[in-house]
Amino acid sequence: MLKSLQLIYQRLLAEVSLTHFRFLYSEFNLQDRLTGLIGPRGVGKTTLLLQYIKLNFVDKTKVFYFSADHIYFDKVTLYAFIEELYLAEGVTTFFIDEIHQYKNWSQELKNIYDGFPAIQLVFSGSSSLDLIKGSYDLSRRAKMYYLPGMSFREYLNIETKSQIAAINFNDLMQEHRQYDEILLTIPKLKGYFNDYLRQGFYPFYRENLLSYHEKILEMIDKTIFEDIANFYNLKTGNLHQFKKILIFLSGISPGVVSVHNLSKNLSLDDKTATQYLSYLAETGLLNLIYPHENGNSGLRRPEKIFLNNTNLYYALEGKLSSKIEVGSIRELFFVQSILNSGDVIFHSKQGDYKVGEYTFEIGCKNKTTRQIQGVEKSFLVKADILSSRQREIPLILFGFLY
Repeated sequence: MLKSLQLIYQRLLAEVSLTHFRFLYSEFNLQDRLTGLIGPRGVGKTTLLLQYIKLNFVDKTKVFYFSADHIYFDKVTLYAFIEELYLAEGVTTFFIDEIHQYKNWSQELKNIYDGFPAIQLVFSGSSSLDLIKGSYDLSRRAKMYYLPGMSFREYLNIETKSQIAAINFNDLMQEHRQYDEILLTIPKLKGYFNDYLRQGFYPFYRENLLSYHEKILEMIDKTIFEDIANFYNLKTGNLHQFKKILIFLSGISPGVVSVHNLSKNLSLDDKTATQYLSYLAETGLLNLIYPHENGNSGLRRPEKIFLNNTNLYYALEGKLSSKIEVGSIRELFFVQSILNSGDVIFHSKQGDYKVGEYTFEIGCKNKTTRQIQGVEKSFLVKADILSSRQREIPLILFGFLY
């Protein structure tokens, strides 16, 4: 069985493409002995790890990649496997994929880390992998990286073979007019943008566009019936509720739904509904936006509930009786761009959203400043424009934040 794992590693390493790299690759390094890479399914974590191995290890015999969800680890512990490769083969760096699929991951990683000072461990897992929730706190030992889905900038660079650099959020706020040139020099920009909203968030869109949304639906099922089921120890009978929640949320405006409304429609109690929303958010299927006013977000219920990204809406579109709301899509694009760039976003009573000291109102080109009149450091973010004004920023520019 070890030979089989070695062959899988060698085949994956040989086949990994070095044509495109996710934005996080340039920041990713192994200066720490324990390094974690987390993010939703399908965003390219495995590819990033294999690319790193291929380009950064001259002696491939000293490094080993494997997935912890392999059947081999039903009978052999991670600890015993790594100990054997270290003592018998001289492997000193281990890349462990899908670590959240292995039940005792937290304790065994800690034991390996403490017991083998010469070993370097790199692991990847679902967003549900919360180190603090593990029985053994690894947060003090591990350097953690988070990989979201692709930004519009990354998608555009692939499709146009460009190398457009990311825009810092504060720079965009202070000098947004200077970035108009980027938008005005790209042919068919609106066409690329509309395509991205439907089919550009997950890197596997390049494999086959015809089956892209089908693969997203499969990914949703795996996240629910494998990641959520295993990590939160839920019974199979409860898991179908998660799919119902996603379909229900994709068919209504994010500002209309409330936890009570959701629980009533799905015959759940409010506490269970709140818990399920939290699980879906932690595993990268939802974005929960809390109100900016009135204290700690941990004590409040979300003001707006979105699916995690616009591609999820279009993947679930066939299960809806109504069309997807354009307003919801453009709001979510703004939200996912802000969140995935590492900033915190809140819902605001004065505008739509608050990010740091800035207030934003989202709309189309005919939207006026009436709602944010008199609000300091406030902007209109418009979906149908490609040039900025003093208080107007093209929505599409927020797709360049990472």
